[in-house]
Amino acid sequence: MYMYDLMNTAKEHGFKSEDHWELGLATAAEADRIQRNYHPAIVQKVYPEILLEVFHLTKSRLNQPLNQNEEKLDKRSVVNEELTHIVAFNPKRQRT
Repeated sequence: MYMYDLMNTAKEHGFKSEDHWELGLATAAEADRIQRNYHPAIVQKVYPEILLEVFHLTKSRLNQPLNQNEEKLDKRSVVNEELTHIVAFNPKRQRT
């Protein structure tokens, strides 16, 4: 469902081939900040038990490799860091 939202939103907002989604995990406060600063931003709260699975699957479908910090994440760190949202935004499309 999240991938559908990403692809649909990209089409609606006229993403070009060089445009891409910046995908990450965030706390509730970080997710709110991203939504305020970028348009479009797709933010979805996900249960902590499946957050990493959804994140890894989405990164894979977008053909985006995991960075070092993302590779180190596990269920314990997700809970400890209070990561509750998966967020996607285009860094080129800041709100003015």
